[in-house]
Amino acid sequence: MIPTNTPPSGPPVGAVPTGKKEESTEQLSWRDRFAALGNLPAFFKLVWETSPALFVSNAFLRLIQAAIPALSLYVGKLIIDQVVNLTKAGSGTDTTYLWELVAAEFGLAIISTAIGRSVSLMDGLLGDKFANATSVRIMEHAAELDLEQFEDATFYDKLERARRQTTGRTVLLSGVFGQVQQLISVAFLAVGLAVYNPWLLLLIAVAVTPSFIGDNYFNRKSYSLSRSWTPERRELDYLRYVGASDETAKEVKIFNLSGFLVDRFRTLSNEYLKKNQAIAISRAGWGTLLTALGTAGYYGAYVWIVQRAVTGQISLGDLTFLAGSFRQVRGSLEGILLQFSSLTQEAIYLQDLFDYFAIQPAIHSPRTPLPFPNPVRTGFTFENVGFKYTNADRWALRGLSFTLHMGEKLALVGENGAGKTTLVKLLARLYDPAEGRILLDGQDLRDYDLTDLRRNIGVIFQDYIRFKMSAGTNIAVGDIDERTNQPRIESSAQRSLADSVIAKLSGGYQQQLGKSFNKGVELSGGEWQKVALGRAYMRDAQLIILDEPTAALDARAEYEVFQRFADLTLGKASVIISHRFSTVRMADRILVLEGGTLLEIGSHEQLLAMNGRYAELFALQARGYQ
Repeated sequence: MIPTNTPPSGPPVGAVPTGKKEESTEQLSWRDRFAALGNLPAFFKLVWETSPALFVSNAFLRLIQAAIPALSLYVGKLIIDQVVNLTKAGSGTDTTYLWELVAAEFGLAIISTAIGRSVSLMDGLLGDKFANATSVRIMEHAAELDLEQFEDATFYDKLERARRQTTGRTVLLSGVFGQVQQLISVAFLAVGLAVYNPWLLLLIAVAVTPSFIGDNYFNRKSYSLSRSWTPERRELDYLRYVGASDETAKEVKIFNLSGFLVDRFRTLSNEYLKKNQAIAISRAGWGTLLTALGTAGYYGAYVWIVQRAVTGQISLGDLTFLAGSFRQVRGSLEGILLQFSSLTQEAIYLQDLFDYFAIQPAIHSPRTPLPFPNPVRTGFTFENVGFKYTNADRWALRGLSFTLHMGEKLALVGENGAGKTTLVKLLARLYDPAEGRILLDGQDLRDYDLTDLRRNIGVIFQDYIRFKMSAGTNIAVGDIDERTNQPRIESSAQRSLADSVIAKLSGGYQQQLGKSFNKGVELSGGEWQKVALGRAYMRDAQLIILDEPTAALDARAEYEVFQRFADLTLGKASVIISHRFSTVRMADRILVLEGGTLLEIGSHEQLLAMNGRYAELFALQARGYQ
């Protein structure tokens, strides 16, 4: 079965992989399995932290439940022996002891049922709590990681495997507790068997070995297949999302992509199913044969016990006790051995979760950060800054040197891929320079507290998120701590022109946006952009960065936005990325980037007088309006 996730996992799939997937050669040795048990203490610590009371109660009830099978069998033996004795003694014999034994057996059955239901209830409650707690931890850890890590496919494989550990991990907890419970039960029953004949225990061990070896082998194969197909499962999730999503429906229909997406999904999923089915078929065939061998061993012991009863060496009650004990010990040992194989595999999967939590960000605050300047005096200075993305062939920025002064509006101009967005990400320390450094008031940007730095920077990217939340919350994300400050939200909406958009909504600021949820309303591109711009006004930042802030707005709205933007940035530093020269010319200075390097810098008039690249681009755009 192919695992499913509703939302897309990881970055969009680019070129569709072709060719046959190579079979993973990764195998799990016994050493790997025993080493995987080392993950259990950390796992139990997580579960304990989730709910100590449920954890202890679960363990205690299972301990009691472990003793019940042996007690029930022994009471059953006593009942049968008492019935035989009463039959021999004839009528008139006192039956009080017999009915006391029957009542005891009935009581054990009631207790076993009650404990079993209680354990199931606790497993469910603990499972839900652990899944929620682990999901929260994954989200919290993701918030600490670097942006560059989210752009790496290997990281996404780890994140995807970690996500899959949030549910069903208490199956592992239940399994381990069950293993201990079964071991205790086996110990009680084994004592009884050993009293009659210790060789029965050896025969049991021989009987359960074949099926254990077979299941262990096929579990190894299943694990190897599942782990090697992590990238393909992510692609299947993505294809499933793209093929049936409100966000992709327009282009899927316009470009008639449904057939392509379905064919790719069908091809990939069928390839996985074929490999999985091959393992399942082999497991079924060999499992039947190996189980038959184990069953033959069991019936050999059963014949020996029956023969002893026939010859009068043991009582009928002893026969019942031994046969029942042998059957239960054999079943429990098979369960223990088979579960051990499964549990060690699950314990290995746990490593995926711990590997994810072990990932540490490269961008973090220093141990003794400098206090963030309030107000900033000198500004931000780039000194020979260079940056190159992981696995990229060329530098995104190289040799960049300039100063962004406080109170200055700086516009960034350049063709796509020139390095404009990379520059603002460096300013916000979403990346750190690979070469050179960025100074804030003469101190390296890395010397300041990261949280304080980002609190003082307001950024609206061109690919801003359209949160499927209320209109008010969509604005409040600019300063989420102020989400209950309605006057501030409304003021921000008014300054970004989003107030006119929200006035048309029946629910006002409480109106759900996006079609994903009930009664949700979808906005146009320009309306969404006004809402997103409201986030910049929510934050009382000393540096405001707008990346293509008015791309979806008409000329009148754009003019109004920038008239108000001038008020917002008074006394602050601001950076604007835009392809519209009507917007760019409002800046105090314009920085022209080409191929990641600074080509020109100056005011609109100065750059036109230079008759360089900026003047050329301005003339080309102006010609389009003539």
